[in-house]
Amino acid sequence: MTTGAGDAGELLRRAGLAPDACAAWLAAAPAASADFRRDTDAFGRFWRMGAALKDRLPPKPTRSTAEQAAAAVILSAGRAARERFLGTHAGAVYRALTNDRGAFVRVEDLVYGAARVVPGLTPTREEVAREDGMQREKDGAEIDQGIFLAHILADPAAGAHLCHAMLLPRPESLERLAEFEARGALDLGVATVTREGKAAIVTLRNPRFLNAEDEATLDLQETAIDLAILDPNSDIAVLRGDVVEHPKYRGRRVFSAGINLTHLYHGKISYAWYIRRDLGLVNKLYRGLARPDADPDELAGGTTEKPWIAAVDAFAIGGGCQLLLVMDYVLAASDAYMTLPARKEGIIPGAANLRLTRFTGGRIARQAILYGRRLDCDSAEGRLICDETAPPEAMDAALRTVIENFTSSGVVSAAGNRRALRVGEEPLDLFRRYMAVYAREQAYCHFSPALIANLEHHWNAAQRRA
Repeated sequence: MTTGAGDAGELLRRAGLAPDACAAWLAAAPAASADFRRDTDAFGRFWRMGAALKDRLPPKPTRSTAEQAAAAVILSAGRAARERFLGTHAGAVYRALTNDRGAFVRVEDLVYGAARVVPGLTPTREEVAREDGMQREKDGAEIDQGIFLAHILADPAAGAHLCHAMLLPRPESLERLAEFEARGALDLGVATVTREGKAAIVTLRNPRFLNAEDEATLDLQETAIDLAILDPNSDIAVLRGDVVEHPKYRGRRVFSAGINLTHLYHGKISYAWYIRRDLGLVNKLYRGLARPDADPDELAGGTTEKPWIAAVDAFAIGGGCQLLLVMDYVLAASDAYMTLPARKEGIIPGAANLRLTRFTGGRIARQAILYGRRLDCDSAEGRLICDETAPPEAMDAALRTVIENFTSSGVVSAAGNRRALRVGEEPLDLFRRYMAVYAREQAYCHFSPALIANLEHHWNAAQRRA
């Protein structure tokens, strides 16, 4: 915890909490040992006592200054204890959750499974549901998921296994593959996947929100990407945004507005969404799909993959720009632009911090991420990311030409060349280590008061309807 035991006790008493209960909780703070079961019991007791104290405080929106300080003490101490516990036992927890790494468990199930294996380590579904509401009103129970995932990803064996799990095709994708093979088209609502000649084309659809990404889009768009990669009757895949409804862009295609900031402000984006997205959807675009029986790293070559083309209409903002950094070829409309407005949002822009410097160099990357610099696609800086531009009205024809140029001589060596490029650019282990840092830092950003202030100042979020 950030304060001494005496100071912490005084802060708790100022909030009206019973001195005996506060003293007992402070005295129960455990140190980690080599005994997993002993520590599970000792740390679990400490977390239960802390939760009981916090439950005696009013909900966050109605707390006094003293009560808010007491809540901060309890939360901080609990998180520090989780760091101690996981610093010793992360591997043991992961083995318990995955049958000694014999089973693959996705992030969205892993974070709740941990609450069963080690009660108090992460919040239960019920505890997360109790915080349902505006983002500003949450204490951030899901921060504990971020601490947990940071330690799992930092463990080389557990982290690699989790990356493997998230690169497997979704069960829904395998269930619908035969249907797509036969029909050559599937409408998944927030995405369509269609086969046109030698290309499988994934179209992102969230027309009310400028094709932004949110909880409603993530799973189905990942399924569409799975199907495009698995389709045996296409040689290449394309990612494009659909026509939108926004008055300013009505009737036009838009690539992506990134994360749905309105939903973020209204508390409708879970913390785990970020990790699911970058370990799943985005990483599949970059690395292809894994098989259960083969390591997906570049040296093992255990992936199914094909080249990806992005067709960028209007703009690629935030998460949309992040997608371009894992593409094999980017075709952009000459009036399109890219931004990574992390500074104005108060969050970390996915894996852009890892990848953007490879395209633009460190100085422009810092300007884009830390200072909000806009990169016009048809500019010297934009062409560091975009391979080709075309007039907006000529994008369809230009895309057909790009597909033809990629596939006219076959793409038999595409998977091998992609793996060979990744060995030097971003081997899976480097990505794992980055995600370990990202998992913790994004959790704190997601629940920071600065995020709310930024969204209200730069996005007028309080006036927007979710």
